[in-house]
Amino acid sequence: MRVFICFEGSLELFDLPPDQTVGAIKQMVKEYFHVQLSDDNQVRHYLELSCAGASLQDSWALCDVGITAGSAIRCLIKTERKPVISVFNAVTGETIPIMGSVFLLRMSVSRLKTIVSVQSGLPISAFRLSTSSGVQLYDCNRLHDYDIKVGTILRLDTWDGWVEFLQGCFSGHKLTVQSHLLEEKSVMRFQLRVALYITAFAGHLDLAGWLLERGVRTVEPVGVHPYRQWCHQSAHQDTRKCPIHVAAENNQLLILKLFVAKNLSSLACRDPGGRDPLKIAIQHGHRDCVTYLANKLCAVISLPNISLPMRIYLQIKHWAGLGQSKAATQRCYFSSAPLKDCVGDTMLVDGFTKPKMSSKSRKSKTKPSRVIRGTALQPLPSYSNSPWDSRLPHKGPSLQLPSLGSTNSDNEAKQKKRKQSVKCKGGGRLDAIKEEDSSQCSSRVLLPPLSPNSSHVVTASVESFSRQSGRTPRENAVYCMTIASTFTERPWQKQLNIARTLIRKRIQTQTRA
Repeated sequence: MRVFICFEGSLELFDLPPDQTVGAIKQMVKEYFHVQLSDDNQVRHYLELSCAGASLQDSWALCDVGITAGSAIRCLIKTERKPVISVFNAVTGETIPIMGSVFLLRMSVSRLKTIVSVQSGLPISAFRLSTSSGVQLYDCNRLHDYDIKVGTILRLDTWDGWVEFLQGCFSGHKLTVQSHLLEEKSVMRFQLRVALYITAFAGHLDLAGWLLERGVRTVEPVGVHPYRQWCHQSAHQDTRKCPIHVAAENNQLLILKLFVAKNLSSLACRDPGGRDPLKIAIQHGHRDCVTYLANKLCAVISLPNISLPMRIYLQIKHWAGLGQSKAATQRCYFSSAPLKDCVGDTMLVDGFTKPKMSSKSRKSKTKPSRVIRGTALQPLPSYSNSPWDSRLPHKGPSLQLPSLGSTNSDNEAKQKKRKQSVKCKGGGRLDAIKEEDSSQCSSRVLLPPLSPNSSHVVTASVESFSRQSGRTPRENAVYCMTIASTFTERPWQKQLNIARTLIRKRIQTQTRA
């Protein structure tokens, strides 16, 4: 099969078998035209064959892609620039290329983290960068301080147990985000701010609405992790970035409308570089966002007695917010409010404590298994009155159930006696109860056995009553509970109060006599 190959203005005829692969044709073209391809750390040159406007892959055969005899194949030398540095994202599993020249190796780590944050959508305080050997990169240093060369692959790690949470934020699954929120309030609040930041980057309206209902503000910076709040003075400047700025950077018009409708002050919110959302959208060339934000800033706010331009209204709100924050600061300064940090809280300081950002999955933390000890079940007693008694095997004497007639008669007698005691008043009631046998009182109310160290718990009222009535403290307790149990129509607490009152009256009558 004869085909034509066009290379650099020349057209050559080649006899090729129908099952010839594209990769073998490339090798033949290199040898025929003496093509020298360079492949260094920054630039890669390679051959590309195309037919009918489609690029041919090396593993394809000519007959499989419909190339017949007389077809023309175009051959080109293409140049591909390699990334200076690559960053492997442990959250999404993707590799982020950092393009540029060799001079990028002289930039600071903080600048590299800004580039990685813009491309990945993660806030600065939610990840760290480290080399393949596990050495962490700190913001104050430069890349050449860690002997990083062209083509090096760095690693991006997040906080332990946050992988599933961040994946839920990028995918917009509200249930996944809810289920992976931590119980510690300060950390959970930080997680919600991170979630709104990522939602503004990805453009998930449902998740953004739920986060706003939870109280997360669009003009609230993500900040630093609560474990690193003692290092906030040396923190990255992008920790002051707000979700409204991320939405303007990534052309998320619907998210912008939601944020502005929730809080008009977000129109004047400025990023660490002093840019408002309109200026950010202009610099990134997002025409739809620029049109919307410009129309909003040129609108008029109608108040009950006055109408103000939007910019003046936002300036007044800004002044009012500054006054409120200053008053709150003075109030906290002069008040004796407890400190935010307590003894025992976790604090991480760069270079001194082991970082807790290794992207460990929450599922990998195995919980200790609970050992359940079974207890042997006691065999059920067999009853001779049961109709199935002959079918069940049993040993020993069988239990006899009391007859219903005797039980009913005993209950009726007890109820009559109790009604007679209730009808008595004052001393008559006490006399009726006093005539009851002590064995009957002890059978009605069960008290715990006396302990050897319980003799010092006797109060003065019990001692005085014991002297007047001639009973021991235990007998007095049984006597009090017996009196309380007769008032069945009252709640238990009121029964006890009535019993104490009657006993107190009885003591007074005995002392007067």
